[in-house]
Amino acid sequence: MTDVAVSRPATRGHGVNPWLVLVLVCMAQFMVILDATIVNVALPSIQRDLKMSDSDLQWIVNAYTLMFGGFLLLGGRAGDLAGRKKIFLAGLVVFTVASLANGLAPSSGVLIVFRGVQGLGAALIAPAALSIITATFSEGAERTKAMGVWAAIAVGGGAVGLVLGGILVEALSWPWIFFVNVPVGIAVFVAALRYVPESRDEHMHKSFDVAGAVTVTGGLIALVYGIVKAQDKGWTSLHSGGFFTLAIVLLGAFLVIERRSTEPLVRLSIFRVRTVRAANVVMFLVASGLFAMFFFNTLYLQRVLGYSPLQAGLAFLPFTAGIIIGAGLSQRFVPRLGAREVPLIGMVMAVVGLLLFVRLEPGGSYVTDFLPGVILASIGMGLTFVPVTLIATSGIPTDDAGLASGLYNTSQQVGGALGLAVLSTFAVSRTDNTLSGLGHAPGPADQAQALVDGFHVAYIGSAALIAVAAVLLALLLRRQDVVAVGEGVAVPAPA
Repeated sequence: MTDVAVSRPATRGHGVNPWLVLVLVCMAQFMVILDATIVNVALPSIQRDLKMSDSDLQWIVNAYTLMFGGFLLLGGRAGDLAGRKKIFLAGLVVFTVASLANGLAPSSGVLIVFRGVQGLGAALIAPAALSIITATFSEGAERTKAMGVWAAIAVGGGAVGLVLGGILVEALSWPWIFFVNVPVGIAVFVAALRYVPESRDEHMHKSFDVAGAVTVTGGLIALVYGIVKAQDKGWTSLHSGGFFTLAIVLLGAFLVIERRSTEPLVRLSIFRVRTVRAANVVMFLVASGLFAMFFFNTLYLQRVLGYSPLQAGLAFLPFTAGIIIGAGLSQRFVPRLGAREVPLIGMVMAVVGLLLFVRLEPGGSYVTDFLPGVILASIGMGLTFVPVTLIATSGIPTDDAGLASGLYNTSQQVGGALGLAVLSTFAVSRTDNTLSGLGHAPGPADQAQALVDGFHVAYIGSAALIAVAAVLLALLLRRQDVVAVGEGVAVPAPA
């Protein structure tokens, strides 16, 4: 059954404007992405109020990342089987209730637990929302426009979170970064209950692959946990080695189970579709570089230039604007240049922008030193995310929309966590080497220079990751493989 046969009658048959559906699912996705960054500027206030140690503080961020990345694949397939609308609504309930609990948390332990529950809700929302869009808009111009809006929300939401977090913390208090989700979640739930059409795998499965769900989720959580802790424990430590080994064993068991299961959680043959395979590899590498760029630019502004959390958030507004501009341009260029060529242009721009950050120094200027890199990188990412998202969801049956979106979102989260962990290790090592080579006790200027030296290594690493992604996209995809993206012809891309 084609996308058109399933999606368009589903919305128009009920008199629902598909663009209203897009608005609703994008509002939910905005909450999910925003919550991944809004908490960062509130960490000092949370630490002070709840008397948290430095080691415990990191889990406010890590608990969300672990549960989000670990359950994305399960969330995507659950939408295919149980119904995408049902899973989307369930995710909204979990996310909204957890947000309220976080704002009311009396202790650090309660806050960390419900941050993890928030991540679980996000893992249900994100793939369901993307597959609802895929099922609502047929391949071609309309889906390209819809994905342009989605990409602007998905990437720009991170920058908006930094600004909004700073405003809420300084004007009110840190619990409001969680309370703000409650009215939005309730409003989206009520509207989605009425206006979002249901869709699912028409070949209803009789059973659920519990063994596959447990092994892949456990394996991804072990992998992400090992990555997050590797910077503290050491990449070659027994702790890191144990978790990486556990991840390999569980993910290996998952592959065996999926090959033998009559009703697999992940139909492995989906990787025979060249578009799915290429888009996930590319997004894994792009996210690895992008997450790190956000992290180190935030540290540069606050720890080196001395910006307040609000000032640092406002400094990222041009990044949000650049994403929107790039996403808009991609909608025009994909039909003209091709879905393969546009992200190649975007990634080249992003690489140049990241390399411009290598010019940053402790006494750098925001306008002349920082802003040019932000503009190039953000527009380049806007040009990249829209077509790569389209490629990831093209050439597949509508029944597998949730699976494809779950894989794509998992590539983003796991890639981002891995890239940030690896590049952070390199940056910290360079900073430590700079300080140890001084021959005297470092002063404030020495510490700032050492930090910047470490950031330079991370920027170069980020640029290298995105450059590799561009090369692989050119090698793994041919122009004819993605003709459906620009022309609306549902032609699968075989291996």
